[in-house]
Amino acid sequence: MEKKRVEKKRVEKKLESEHQKVAKADETDWAAAKAHYENLKSKKPRPPKPKNAVTIAVSSRTLFDMVKERKIFEEEGLEKYVEYQQEHENEPLQPGSAFPFVRALMTVNERLRTLYPDSEELFDIVLMTNNHAQVGVRLMNSINHYDLTIERFCMTGGQSPIGYLKAYMTNLYLSKDTKKVQEAIEEGIAAAIMYMPDMSMELSQTQLRVAFDGDAVLFSDESEIIVKQHGLDTFFEHEKQHENLPLAQGPLKCFLEALGKLQKKIYAKNERLDCPIRTFLVTARSAASSGARVLKTLRSWGLEIDEALFLAGAPKGPLLQKIRPHIFFDDQMFHIEGAKEMGTISAHVPYGIGQKYNKGKLIEQPEKQQK
Repeated sequence: MEKKRVEKKRVEKKLESEHQKVAKADETDWAAAKAHYENLKSKKPRPPKPKNAVTIAVSSRTLFDMVKERKIFEEEGLEKYVEYQQEHENEPLQPGSAFPFVRALMTVNERLRTLYPDSEELFDIVLMTNNHAQVGVRLMNSINHYDLTIERFCMTGGQSPIGYLKAYMTNLYLSKDTKKVQEAIEEGIAAAIMYMPDMSMELSQTQLRVAFDGDAVLFSDESEIIVKQHGLDTFFEHEKQHENLPLAQGPLKCFLEALGKLQKKIYAKNERLDCPIRTFLVTARSAASSGARVLKTLRSWGLEIDEALFLAGAPKGPLLQKIRPHIFFDDQMFHIEGAKEMGTISAHVPYGIGQKYNKGKLIEQPEKQQK
């Protein structure tokens, strides 16, 4: 009996040793394969690892103008849509609302690679689309036609992209789908709905220019709730009393933070005056009456904004026309409409109490049926 037990242990020990050898060999093979892949030379820059990058996820309908294709999908169904895309896969799609923004991100990357050749702290652009894989060839051909640096694709076949956005540690998601953007914001991902401007505007080819609204975009909607419910005088008094209390963060604060991190890398090379990223705060707040709390909040977060414009209720469109941003974020549709009428590429952030109002008036909410 004792002999059998000893023999059994000997066999088990031998098997365990063999398994360890196999596992070690596999690990060595994997490390060698990984090293080989990472040392492969290519003229085209490689995408950075998600943990190091500022990841921007764009939908196919924001990157390209797919109005015609969308109409086919809605009127004739999925099969006809896929058939049309395959028949026209060698015809490049026209640029969409996010196209200039993506180009500007690539310009910043070029500068960062020049200053920091070995760094992976770069923008990584991911195409996040609910298109089916059969449509992918036309999208790839279009990306190659315009020489865009987009190597990561997620074609979800109609499924929600939220899980993939999290996996890529996404810093910003741009889409035309309101429901998906709202879902992303609820999951703590900065997101916005893109709109094409009503007229074209010449944009900077050397500098990424990003304009943000304040309340319910960079900051929470806590102060905006007071305006809507109690009026301006109460709001001014409240902001004065709470001037030294930082506002809570809004859905786009983390994206401004990511931009600031890249800006500091540029500044560290003594390039502040020639930085390829410029940020703007364009708020309806008044400077003297309610502006101090905003600036002190940014300071408490350790964030800088390059230019702050307090408009005291004046229209944003004319100022944005002077700024010429590649993208402007706002939570209220009437500001978005005014901006795009004057040629600004705009992105609606569907967050906060402002979604219940239109031009300052409460939108009638449908009564809930009693069960």
